[in-house]
Amino acid sequence: MEITRDTRIGILLRHEEARAILLRRIPSLLTSAPHMVSLLKSLSLAKFYQFNHEELSQTNWLEETMLELSRVSLQPEARQAEPAIAPSIEYEAVSVPRGSAAVHAPTEGEQWSVYEIELRGPSHGNPFTDVSLEAEFCWQDRSVRVAGFYDGEGVYRIRFMPDAKGAWTFRTYSTARSLDGIEGAFRSVEPSSGNHGPLRVKDTYHFAYEDGTSYIPVGTTCYAWTHQGGELEEQTLETLQASPFNKMRMCVFPKSYLFNLNEPIHNPFEGSLDEGWNYTRFNPVFFRHLENRIADLGKRGIEADLILFHPYDRWGYSEMSPETDDRYLRYVVARLSAYRNVWWSLANEYDLMWSKEDKDWERFAAIVTENDPVGHLISNHNCFSFYDFSKPWVTHCSIQRVDVYKTSEAANEWREKWHKPVVIDECGYEGDIDQGWGNITGEEMTRRFWEGAIRGGYVGHGETYLNPEEILWWSKGGKLTGTSPARIAFLRRIMEESPGGVLNPLPSDWDTPCAGIRDEYYLYYFGFNQPKFRMISRRPGTRYQVERIDTWNMTIEKLPGSYEGTFRIELPGRQFMAIRLTRI
Repeated sequence: MEITRDTRIGILLRHEEARAILLRRIPSLLTSAPHMVSLLKSLSLAKFYQFNHEELSQTNWLEETMLELSRVSLQPEARQAEPAIAPSIEYEAVSVPRGSAAVHAPTEGEQWSVYEIELRGPSHGNPFTDVSLEAEFCWQDRSVRVAGFYDGEGVYRIRFMPDAKGAWTFRTYSTARSLDGIEGAFRSVEPSSGNHGPLRVKDTYHFAYEDGTSYIPVGTTCYAWTHQGGELEEQTLETLQASPFNKMRMCVFPKSYLFNLNEPIHNPFEGSLDEGWNYTRFNPVFFRHLENRIADLGKRGIEADLILFHPYDRWGYSEMSPETDDRYLRYVVARLSAYRNVWWSLANEYDLMWSKEDKDWERFAAIVTENDPVGHLISNHNCFSFYDFSKPWVTHCSIQRVDVYKTSEAANEWREKWHKPVVIDECGYEGDIDQGWGNITGEEMTRRFWEGAIRGGYVGHGETYLNPEEILWWSKGGKLTGTSPARIAFLRRIMEESPGGVLNPLPSDWDTPCAGIRDEYYLYYFGFNQPKFRMISRRPGTRYQVERIDTWNMTIEKLPGSYEGTFRIELPGRQFMAIRLTRI
């Protein structure tokens, strides 16, 4: 295996000779906190030098390091595959009657809600790996196969989201005799108010719920909010209730990074950080807590954009074996796919996950999509390099801007490249920390939202204001203190008022983007420009009502009379103004 400037530090640290060279050439590998070492591993040698050349104070550091490493014989790592763990058909003795487990199965379930079968069964050995369980649900001439899971203390669950009203039947299949062959029936009834079903892509670039109701994603990010304990988590939910946000980016695993170094309240596996994790035994308490918080978001009409892997880690979850990764994914999907407000995000910054390769992400996508009967939205999120969103399993583009200054201005370009909805999940954060991604103003955050919306995309929010408690919204949740959320709510109102509840980009003037429907509706946005007036030319014979919109002060001023042909609109000569034309 040839060592190049693009070889990841994590890969080199796996080999004894290369590791010795790096520990001498990069002393910070020995002295950095565990969460920073995790990030260092994700960097290539060239990226490390690019980010650290000043402190290295050696203009030829990279060349010298490469020269030393060129003498190392780096053989491809021959990873010892884990022994196969297969469910056992001999888990229960033949004397155990089939289908003898105690069953709780409601006789009624709401369309597009969680219908759950609870089984009381055996707990000897390791039911997480020794027992396979699934059920086949039938409605008329259609059937759906759903995986079950072990929830600890002899309890097994099968969760299903009925997508049609009427009579359903089910039958269980299991390697445990007591869980096998159980049959039942229930009726799926009318969805309750606010239940519109799971989300789907609509008209190539937009979203709608299963019942056709339009959905405009107005997202925010609280990566580790479910790992903070009851009081802070409840405060986060209260804040969301009063916010414009209807989507939350959040991690399954805890996070270890700046301003987020506390231990989680629960761990996903049995064991401990000091003594190691038993990756064959999940901690049901951890996953019950996670799903309860997802349900809490659902009650508030908020989608949970669930991040399955991330690199900000000191517990080892980012470097699990392929067998453990796959087992974890199947367990998560079995537990959560029946919740209608779930999105799957394979990773936050997949390209920083140094121990994963392209083939791993494709395998993960296959596991998730094949085991998710609902077909939830799914994507993969980048740091430096966009994922290939043309993959058929990708439903939408989950984007982090790759340029410090040009962010949501490329939304239309990305739409035309991939012909899928563009969700700019990370455009930078409103805040005042020392990181360039986390100290833009409320005005700039609002401007990026408007630029993305007018250009046909959907932009996500985050907040990183310093406080003595180091409770920053972007990671732990809590309270919002920034100035952009109220302005984002105002933009959401403007978007919802547009024809069809969506904005599509129109051919625009060279200096001003425009969205709407030709001859019917036009929305111009001036951003950081501050003209005193604007000349507008439209088709003669069509008259328009004109409104002057101050996107920062959140005012809409309807101008008297009507306009047609070529006309002049007076403006106040300040930034963040918009003009809306509606055909009369």
